[in-house]
Amino acid sequence: MTQDIFHLILRVQADYVRCIDDDRLESWPYYFDDPCTYKITTAANYREGLEAGIVFANSHGMLSDRVSSLREANIYEHHTYRHILGAPSILEEIDGAVRSETPFLVVRIMRDGQTDIFATGRYLDLYRVREGGPKLAERIVVCDSSRINTLLALPI
Repeated sequence: MTQDIFHLILRVQADYVRCIDDDRLESWPYYFDDPCTYKITTAANYREGLEAGIVFANSHGMLSDRVSSLREANIYEHHTYRHILGAPSILEEIDGAVRSETPFLVVRIMRDGQTDIFATGRYLDLYRVREGGPKLAERIVVCDSSRINTLLALPI
């Protein structure tokens, strides 16, 4: 593993969660290549090899549509996230692609100030590394708990 790749992935991870935490969701899809896969699932479903996700998108357009629906169509109680990330583990580097795993903890802050642990888990990522930097070709968000809060509106 090259230190450069580790630092590039670390930087993209930090920028990705900051985008979500700062409510700049319109920028979120640009962390992904096209085509791409974004899926949120549980650890049990992932272990069993079950393909269905709680949230699933397989194109940049679907990610943008998700943001548009959050802004214009969906009705949900306003809240924000604060992501805490562990260091990414670089699992594999092959022909301009990098597989990594990164542990996360997401805290949800409600409008009234109530703060709860919302989700813990790991990102299983495949990055395509191009001249402009790494972009996500695949992000599988594997949540540790099988109890998923019904207020899963924002990307994790």
